Amino acid sequence: MVWRNNIVVKLALTIILLVFIVLFILFMLLMQFFENFYINEAEEDMMETAARVATIIDQQDNRRFIHETAELIKDPASRIAIVYPTGDYWLSMSSDSELSAIDLDWIQDESELSEVITLEREVQKLIVLPDDTTAAIIVGQPLLDDGAVYIYQSLDVVNQTKAETQKIILIAAGFAIVFTVFFAVFLSTRITSPLIKMREAAADLTQGEFNTKVPVLTHDELGDLAREFNRMGRQLKFHINAVSQEKEQLASIVKSMADGVITLNRNEDIIVINPPAEKYIEDWYFERNIAPDANQQKLPDELKEALEKVIKGEMEVIRETHLQGRDYVMLMTPLYDEDYVRGAVAVIRDMTEERRLDKLRKDFIANVSHELRTPIAMLQGYSEAIVDDVAESKQEKNELAAIIHDESLRMSRLVNELLDLARMEAGHIQLNLETVQVESYIDRIIKKFQRVAEENQVEVNLSMDVTTDQATFDLDRVEQVFTNLIDNAIRHTDEQGYVQIKVIANEKEFIAEVADNGSGIPKEDLPFVFERFYKADKSRTRNKEKKGTGLGLAIAKNIIDAHQGTIRVNSKLQQGTTFTFTIPQSKQK
Repeated sequence: MVWRNNIVVKLALTIILLVFIVLFILFMLLMQFFENFYINEAEEDMMETAARVATIIDQQDNRRFIHETAELIKDPASRIAIVYPTGDYWLSMSSDSELSAIDLDWIQDESELSEVITLEREVQKLIVLPDDTTAAIIVGQPLLDDGAVYIYQSLDVVNQTKAETQKIILIAAGFAIVFTVFFAVFLSTRITSPLIKMREAAADLTQGEFNTKVPVLTHDELGDLAREFNRMGRQLKFHINAVSQEKEQLASIVKSMADGVITLNRNEDIIVINPPAEKYIEDWYFERNIAPDANQQKLPDELKEALEKVIKGEMEVIRETHLQGRDYVMLMTPLYDEDYVRGAVAVIRDMTEERRLDKLRKDFIANVSHELRTPIAMLQGYSEAIVDDVAESKQEKNELAAIIHDESLRMSRLVNELLDLARMEAGHIQLNLETVQVESYIDRIIKKFQRVAEENQVEVNLSMDVTTDQATFDLDRVEQVFTNLIDNAIRHTDEQGYVQIKVIANEKEFIAEVADNGSGIPKEDLPFVFERFYKADKSRTRNKEKKGTGLGLAIAKNIIDAHQGTIRVNSKLQQGTTFTFTIPQSKQK
């Protein structure tokens, strides 16, 4: 039958048995009506009284007469407050001992009450008196000349009448409830049974069981609701999976960022943080000797101050900090929830490398200028000597020309090395990889320095541990590295000293070590030996006349880096220096 498939019909038949609910609602409406009625009646009566008092004040100047008349016409349980145009204030007595007095300051502090005087408008409202315990009805009536009459009384009188009305309504409702119980049970068993199943299914959804389904037992609106509930579960699963994927994608993007990212709320709680930002906070803790607490993590002062400024000013904040020898720049921007700043996101960028490169650029210009100034001055001076015939004999002119020639070669060597270094640092170095016989290659390099070593009375020793006699690298470039290291070792080694060259070659790597027992390098200079224009202290250089450009070790490092190898140095003053470089062989093939 049709009525079995129509929940409206079922509810209509059931509502016949639940008419008392309508009666109960009517009782509630009546109670509310009577309450409003009593309050409105009281307000109208008080407003009429206030109007009469205002008329008397406008027509009479005798304040004693006004006060006596006001006491007579008002309700004994109420109070009248009069604010005269002159600013005088009068308050009547009341038979209600619990009705507290009000003063002029309180009236002026209440915006609606003060508008009676300022805007000459009537007011009727419920208010709490200054004692913060008494609820009252207050009305205000403006005078003709910027004054006002206020009448107020406690709500207790209205509440007493309302209590009597409630008693009658509750008695009627009690009888209705007794008859309702039986019909409520009948209705709940008919309608709430499928709803209970939906509630259980909803509880499963909150636990993440999105495959939960509600059985569809009927073909009425409840059955349609069950089907839509099942469809909602499927859609919810789809959207939650999509949100989870987006969240994971966002988390992956944040974690993969080279810059530190921190999201904060207004309470200084960290919501999102990636590894670079975690390292920044760990360094901050370490520098201040603070033990980190995972439960109560203290926010760095720089972030805290920036967050306060972002929240108060609703503007971006930039801070620069120096932490653990590194320079950081932090940019913090507000996060909005519509027009409300709910937090901020901070991006922390490590600017150490940029600052270092900027310093290197400035130092490079200064060093090049310094290196070129001396040979240019010498070229200019000796050439002027020749032009001005200061050198009279041909031998003297030849000597000056030889000096000019040497200085020009020095300038040419400096420029060429600068160009090579610039190409290497720009990644334009081209390696010509070849396979070489290690022993013959090393012997050839050592023979070049035999004469130089003998002239400086330095012994050059070679030891080789060659598992495989073949190695792959750029022959000319690696020879350039050997030349630089061995030449430096000889120049910084005293007479009767030695230079020890050790070569290890196997299938995995080619290792070369150049050690001397010379003057050594101060430990404070060790981090900078591979930088451009680094030069040892001249007092520690044995050959004072032979001047280097300070670019050899920088070029050597770039050559080894191009081979994907490593180069390092160990040194102690007056004990010697050891340079070691390694070229992997598996990556060169």
